[in-house]
Amino acid sequence: MDESYAAIDLGSNSFHMIVANLIDGQLQVIDRMKEMVRLAAGLNDRQELSKESMQQALECLQRFGQRIRQIPHLNVRAVGTNTLRQARNGAEFLTRAHAALGHPIEIIAGREEARLIYSGVAHSLYDETHKRLVIDIGGGSTELIIGRGFDTFYTESLYMGCVNVGRRFFADGKIKAKRMRKAILFAMQELESLESAYKKMGWDYALGSSGTIISIGEVLRAQGWCNTGITAAGLMHLMESLIAIGDSAAIDFTGLSDRRKPVFASGVAILAGIFEALKLDKMDISEGALREGLLYDLIGRVHDEDIRDKTILAVAQRYGVDMEQAQRIKETAENFFIQVSDDWKLDKKADLKLLSWGALIHEIGLSVAHNQYHRHGAYLTANSDLAGFSHQEQMKLAMLVRSHRRKFPQEEFEPIPPVMRVALVRLCILLRLAVVLHRSRSNVSLPDIHINVNDNNVILHFPPGWLDQHPLTLVDLSTEQVFLQIADFKLVFD
Repeated sequence: MDESYAAIDLGSNSFHMIVANLIDGQLQVIDRMKEMVRLAAGLNDRQELSKESMQQALECLQRFGQRIRQIPHLNVRAVGTNTLRQARNGAEFLTRAHAALGHPIEIIAGREEARLIYSGVAHSLYDETHKRLVIDIGGGSTELIIGRGFDTFYTESLYMGCVNVGRRFFADGKIKAKRMRKAILFAMQELESLESAYKKMGWDYALGSSGTIISIGEVLRAQGWCNTGITAAGLMHLMESLIAIGDSAAIDFTGLSDRRKPVFASGVAILAGIFEALKLDKMDISEGALREGLLYDLIGRVHDEDIRDKTILAVAQRYGVDMEQAQRIKETAENFFIQVSDDWKLDKKADLKLLSWGALIHEIGLSVAHNQYHRHGAYLTANSDLAGFSHQEQMKLAMLVRSHRRKFPQEEFEPIPPVMRVALVRLCILLRLAVVLHRSRSNVSLPDIHINVNDNNVILHFPPGWLDQHPLTLVDLSTEQVFLQIADFKLVFD
C-alpha cells in the first residue's frame, strides 16, 4: 500500500516542505514547496521575533498545512532550526505555528541539524567508498559534516548564516571590498576551532547543499565561470563581480531570485571563507538537504528503524549503566503502561517509547556521583547531543530521569505546556513505581501486579500475602505514597 509522508523545515531564511509517497520501499517525491520567509531577519537586538515576521511565517505554514491535511499525523514531521533556537519568544510562536500548520514544531540542535543534512545528502548521492565533506549554509547557521556512506565522523554547526552575516557586514546592501574581506575573515574565525580536526580527518571530495550554495552554483554556470559545481577560481570571479556591482539591489545575475539578492553577498563571503580556511579547490552540489534527511528519518521511525533507539543504547553504554537493572525497570514500567494507557489517555507509540528510553537511562547520573544522581542524570540528558532527538523530546526525557526518585519535583513541571504536562507526570509515576519495586536489584521476577488508575488515584494489587513476605518493599511503597501526595496523587496498594 502507498503511504504519504511530509517533512517541513522551518529554516532561518526559507521554509521548505517535501511530500513523498513510499511505494514498494522506494521514496517518490510528489510535491515540493518553498517560501523565502527570512525569519532570521525578524529577530531584534533582544533576540525576539517581530510580529510582522511571525505573521509572514504563520501564513506560510497555513498554506503548507492545507497541502498536507489528508496525511496521517504520524507521517508528518516539522522542525525549526537556528532562528527558533535563538528566539526568546519562540514558545509563543511555536504555539501559534502548531495551530497554523496543524502539527507541532520540534526545535532541533545544531548537530542534529547537521546529521539530518548529511542523511539527506547521503540518500541523494550514496557513496560507501569515499569520505565526504558536506557543507550547508543556511540563513542562521552553517553545518559542516564529514562522513562516509550513511555514517558521520564529525558534525558541527556554526552560528553564521547568510542572514545574520548579511545584517552584520552588508546591512545597507552596499558591497565593498573591505566589507567582503571582513565577512570572509569572520567566517574563517568561526571555522578556526574545527579546522585542524577536520583537516586531520580528511575527505576525498566536498559537497554543498541547500539554497545558498545551489544559487551560487547556478550563477557561476550561467556566467560561464564554472561548468559544474563550484570552483575556487569561479568563486573569486563572483566576488570580484559583486564588489564591482557594489549594491545588492543592483545584482542582476541570470537565475538569481529577487528574494535571494539581499543575502547573496553574505552567502558568497561565508563560502569563500570556508574555501580559504579548508583549502578547497572544488565543490560538487547535492540536491538533498535537511528536509530529505528529515523524511528518511521519519520513515525509519514509522517502520521501527528509529535512530533514537540506537542513541539511547549508546548513552547507556557511554555512562556504564547496569543494563540488567535498566531492563528490569523497563519491562515493569512497560507492563504498567499497557494496563493504564487507555484510562490515562497515553499515546501507545510516542509515550511508550519515551517511558522505555527513560527506564534505560534513568541511572546515567551515577557516572557523576551517587548523591543526587537523578539531578546529574537529568542534566546529562538535557544537555547532550542526542542524535534523532528534538529539544522538546530531550526536555521530556530529562524530566523522566529527574523525577524517578526522591521528592516529586512538581514545581519543575510548571514551565512545560499543560497539553504535554499531564501525560509526562503520569509517565514519571509509572517509572517511579517500577524503580521502587526493583530497588533490591534482584534477579528474582516480580509477581503478577495489577495496576488501576482513575485520574490521580493509583491502585496496585499484589498477590495475597506477597507484601507481608517483602517488608522492605512495603516500606518503600509507603514512602512513595508520601512523595506522590506532593504531586496530588493518591497511591493505594493491597
